[in-house]
Amino acid sequence: MSEQTDLAALLGARLCHDLISPLSAIGNGVELLMLDGKPPSPELALIAESVAAANARIRFLRVAVGLAGDNQQMGKTEVAQLLTDALQGGRIAVDWRIDAPQSRRAVRRAFRALMCLYGVLPAGGRITVALDATGWQFTATGSTLRPEAGPWALLSDPQAEVGDLSPAQVQFGLLRDDLLNGPGPAQILAGTTGFELRYPSHPA
Repeated sequence: MSEQTDLAALLGARLCHDLISPLSAIGNGVELLMLDGKPPSPELALIAESVAAANARIRFLRVAVGLAGDNQQMGKTEVAQLLTDALQGGRIAVDWRIDAPQSRRAVRRAFRALMCLYGVLPAGGRITVALDATGWQFTATGSTLRPEAGPWALLSDPQAEVGDLSPAQVQFGLLRDDLLNGPGPAQILAGTTGFELRYPSHPA
């Protein structure tokens, strides 16, 4: 399974790299068109916004599905900016409450957890990310919760069968492998006002 995950990370990194280049070229072209000093047309403004949103999403995915090492560190400012840019204009906000720098591998795991939790908030809401002596905690709150959104047993039960994941659920498979080859299974807590996902910060 670890070999498959490494291949998945390599593929993710390659795809993000290949997509960034043409998007950057489009962005540069849009900037040149705006150099005439005139207010941009609605069409040009829409293209500029779309390119910026796509770039932000790819930067997020580069961390979430790309290669990561424990020797690479990411600080709070960098992580928070990545999340803000990637979720700009969306209905979900993420509150990253971890002040200390974290390894890129730990941030990758956290981003995968966030991708799993997005489906819990169909009408939007907020996800708080915290870390203490007991491990990582992700708390999703919103006006509407869908605790059944996603194969959560894959994250909490090592014996659960992976089965056939849809493209929209691939993050569950990636996070499951990450947890079972790292800190261990997650704990899922579903309530009437919130939904929580927790996992240890270190292997048991």
